[in-house]
Amino acid sequence: MDSRTPSIACIGVIGRSNNPLHISLFAASGPGYESERNKLEYSFMLNSCLDIFEARMPAKTVGHDFGLLHALDERTAMYGWVTNTGVKLVIVVDMEGRPASTTGPGKAAVLGLKDRDLTPAFQALQTAYIHLLRNPFYTPDDHDPRRAKGAASLQINSPRFTKEVERIGNAWYPGIISL
Repeated sequence: MDSRTPSIACIGVIGRSNNPLHISLFAASGPGYESERNKLEYSFMLNSCLDIFEARMPAKTVGHDFGLLHALDERTAMYGWVTNTGVKLVIVVDMEGRPASTTGPGKAAVLGLKDRDLTPAFQALQTAYIHLLRNPFYTPDDHDPRRAKGAASLQINSPRFTKEVERIGNAWYPGIISL
């Protein structure tokens, strides 16, 4: 079997009211890895992180990086970040996501991840979310289930935001300095 390195399997944006605002899935690449990821399965994974965020919230006073939330198995791990507005960003990492020959400048396999390996991805996601909030036509309260009026969509449906999240998910590799 070829040497494999971690890649992002899913990026989730969860609102202040613990409602999913955005979920992007990223396919694993290489021979034998072309199967589609199940969006419902990843929705459940993202939902399982909410209790961990709640449990760590009072103790977390400095910084937004929650680090490893939990490892589901030897292949899948979930990392978290919270914005100043209480929006939670979750990245699910597939430890065998892509062949090592397609990643980064060193093109070497990575055995594990450090929390700081995901910091550039979280910073880029937070920047994308800030750009979304700066859009005068985007109203965050329309996506809050407690305040949504009528048939308002609870999902973020900005094509620019979606494209930026997909760029981040596809461009990230362990050791990247900025996105």
